[in-house]
This record gives sequence, C-alpha cells and structure tokens, in this order.
Amino acid sequence: MTLAKRLPVRVCLTLAAAAVAVGVTGCDATAGPVAGGDQSAAARQVTVIGAGEVQGTPDTLTVSAAMEATASDVTGALNQTSQRQQAVIDALRGAGVEDRDISTTQVSLQPQYNADGTSITAYRAGNAVDVKIRDADRASDILALIVNTGGDATRINSVSYSIADDSELVRDARARAFEDAKDRAQQYAELSGLTLGDVISISEADGSQPPPPVPMPRAAMAESVPLAPGEQSVGFSVTVVWELT
Repeated sequence: MTLAKRLPVRVCLTLAAAAVAVGVTGCDATAGPVAGGDQSAAARQVTVIGAGEVQGTPDTLTVSAAMEATASDVTGALNQTSQRQQAVIDALRGAGVEDRDISTTQVSLQPQYNADGTSITAYRAGNAVDVKIRDADRASDILALIVNTGGDATRINSVSYSIADDSELVRDARARAFEDAKDRAQQYAELSGLTLGDVISISEADGSQPPPPVPMPRAAMAESVPLAPGEQSVGFSVTVVWELT
C-alpha cells in the first residue's frame, strides 16, 4: 500500500517540474534585451509641432484685366477685343512694363442668344491678360492706364499683391518655428523628468497665407486708383521629434 501511494506522487512532481521549465523558457524567448531596448527607446521620444510667422510688405501687384466686345459676327467681336488689347499692351510697354510681365491668360468667344434661346443674336469675345507691376509706387497709375486705354471694353477682374523676394522672411519664419518647437519639447522633457537629447527627425509645412485677389469694379476708372498693399504673412509649421534621455 505504501509503494502504491508514493508512485503517483513522484509522477506528479516530475510533471510539475517540467511545467516550470517550460514557463521559464517561454519568458526568455519573448523578453530578450534587444526587444526591450527598442521599446524603451521608442517610448523616450517627444514629438512637437512649432509655428513661426513673420510679416512683410508686398512689393509686387498683379492685375488681371480683360477686354470684352460684342458684335453681330464673330470677326467683328474678335477684332474689337484684339485691337483694344493690343492698344493696352502697347501702352504698358510704353510705360516701362516688360514683356515678361505681360501674359495672356484667356481668349474666349461665346454666342449670345435671344430671349427664348432659339437663335444667335450676337457674339461676345474676350481677351484677358495678367500684368505684373514690380514698382508698387506706380501701381495706381498703371492700373488707370489700362482702363483709360481699354475704354469701356475694359474689365478689371482682380488685383493681388505678393512679395517678389521673400527668402529672408522664409528663413526667419523657419527659425521661429524651430525655436517654438524646441521650447515646447524642452518643457515636456522637464515635466517628465528627462533631458532633451538629439533631434531624430524634422518635417515642415508652408503656412504662408497670401492675400486673396481683390475683385475690382467693371466700370472704367479714369483717375489713379488708390491702392494699399498692407502686409503679407509668411509662416511655417515644423514637426520635430527629439530623443529623451
């Protein structure tokens, strides 16, 4: 009886020991030092977004101007707009505007119908150009020149300001964005009881907001048009990842 009772006990002890050995082996396979180190490094990072913006005064004005005419036939409509547009271009050249700053943006020809839409009564032609005025002090006079030369056929669709060379503003905005990101990251490092380490990655997005084109009235303007360039924002948003040590 004694031997019969002890035999099952020995078997149970052996099986229990085997189970313990298997459990230890499993922990070694899934929790090695390399994997643990990677997870720790990934956790000790801080990602922040910094923003920087500076203001600059626009120095270039772009005018979108068109000549429109209506005639009973296609040739008449096209000829009228072409003659008016050529007169405007010649006047701009005479005022010192270079050919590189005058570009045709649209040529159109549309039939005009009677009240019930059953027959064509006339044709409307249009010819549009963009004129870049690099001397902001002359912008008002040149805009008036376009209207006076084009006469009643003139349509000023819009004007828009820009900065010809914003490279210095861009550098300043980028530096401000990075310093803003670094200041935020430093604060997070201090709050977490760690030290800000090396930069891991940097990515940026242009945050500039050029002013939208300003629509202009479709009526002729004989005098100089008052224009105010205001200021234009040049900005950047930068995302930086720092190591925390």
